[in-house]
Amino acid sequence: MRKYDINEINKNLENVKGWSYRNEAIEKNFAFKDFSEAFAFMTRVALIAETMNHHPDWSNVYNKVSIKLSTHDANGITDKDFAFAGKVDRLF
Repeated sequence: MRKYDINEINKNLENVKGWSYRNEAIEKNFAFKDFSEAFAFMTRVALIAETMNHHPDWSNVYNKVSIKLSTHDANGITDKDFAFAGKVDRLF
């Protein structure tokens, strides 16, 4: 996997609405009606993570889920992060 430079990151951010680049990761916050919906979303995201063998840095507080993605093996952002972000967006 090849680490993206800042120009590649910015170009790819155009394809994943609402994601931003901060602290060497792309990130997005999601809000749901309640905790149950947020947890169900996290469960579905976990299945994507296992299938892709790519696990997010994430957190949940009541009805909110925050996801941060970076490829640790590449020490930065790669195509794997944007592929994951796209799949997460399609769930949401």
